[in-house]
Amino acid sequence: MAKKELFGLCPYVTSQKVLTGKWSMYILYILSQEAPIRFNELQRRMPVEMTHTTLSRQLKTLEEEGLIQRIEYSQIPPKVEYSLTSIGKKFEKVLDALGEWGEEYIDYLNQKNC
Repeated sequence: MAKKELFGLCPYVTSQKVLTGKWSMYILYILSQEAPIRFNELQRRMPVEMTHTTLSRQLKTLEEEGLIQRIEYSQIPPKVEYSLTSIGKKFEKVLDALGEWGEEYIDYLNQKNC
């Protein structure tokens, strides 16, 4: 069975497709810690190598997938805030587990390199 055929049927293929993008999980992590958050504040918290364009594209993708919401306020200067949707908030448990595993893996790497 091809990957496209498994989307929406297999939870692993579906999750992998929805979370495409180098920074998607980190963006979700930041939004799980503090939301709503404005674009410029979110960009300040991202690694230096992430460009404005890349962040914009990644946010648009996450919004299209239904994991984050974009709230635009009609004011001058324009104000836009991002936060997790209800399905995005359910991903917080996964982020916690990944963070815990990541810490253990960092310990493993440190022990391996000693």
